[in-house]
Amino acid sequence: MKKTVILGASNNPERYAFRAASLLKQAGHEFIPVGVKRGDVFGRPIQSSLPGKSEEIDTLTLYINPSIQESYYDAILAMEPKRIIFNPGTENNTLRQKAEAAGIETEYACTLVMIGTGQY
Repeated sequence: MKKTVILGASNNPERYAFRAASLLKQAGHEFIPVGVKRGDVFGRPIQSSLPGKSEEIDTLTLYINPSIQESYYDAILAMEPKRIIFNPGTENNTLRQKAEAAGIETEYACTLVMIGTGQY
């Protein structure tokens, strides 16, 4: 089972991060919601910080804009996910270059489409 961190998680059903959590759950993937607002997503509490390396994260899927991402660079790289998905509107060449230099695969893609088409 793939473990995914959703950075920019939301319990608002109108948000794409919420929709991603829903699809991940339906597909049987474990996910960790991380965001600034309190609450839970499908019974999982929204965490205020990224997990450490010990969590063995397969995928980090981004739902925050590049200007906010900058404050997470060190934590993202320390977490050492196998890949980072930059969803539409989150594209960030600086983070992409840092991640790839650290051996982390990156994709400019849409998590919703990837899950829906079996590419996740």
